[in-house]
Amino acid sequence: MASPPSNSNTVAEIRERKLQRRLADLRDSAERLVVGCPGGSLWLFGSLARGDWDAYSDVDMLAIAATSEDAETLADAVFSHQVADDVLALSTTEWERLRCSQDPYWQAISRDALCLAKG
Repeated sequence: MASPPSNSNTVAEIRERKLQRRLADLRDSAERLVVGCPGGSLWLFGSLARGDWDAYSDVDMLAIAATSEDAETLADAVFSHQVADDVLALSTTEWERLRCSQDPYWQAISRDALCLAKG
């Protein structure tokens, strides 16, 4: 049986390139959105952030800002620009409290979250 050409792409390499392109697109979109929210940030969490995504994975984000109202405004911008499928809006204080909690849900999000952009 013949060996594949040395310039062939493995499934893992193709998958990694696809993930990196997707993350770059999300960062570009996130950077444009946080400009309107000084001190705000957008974070990716879930399967895309962990790298164990598949064709059915959605895009989960945290919209974090100084106040809950600013976080909601940032989350609304994410939705209106169709950047993510689900966005949790949190004030900076709420995020700090939740990420340091003993709740396994928030511990997992905190561990895996990837900052896409800061305003």
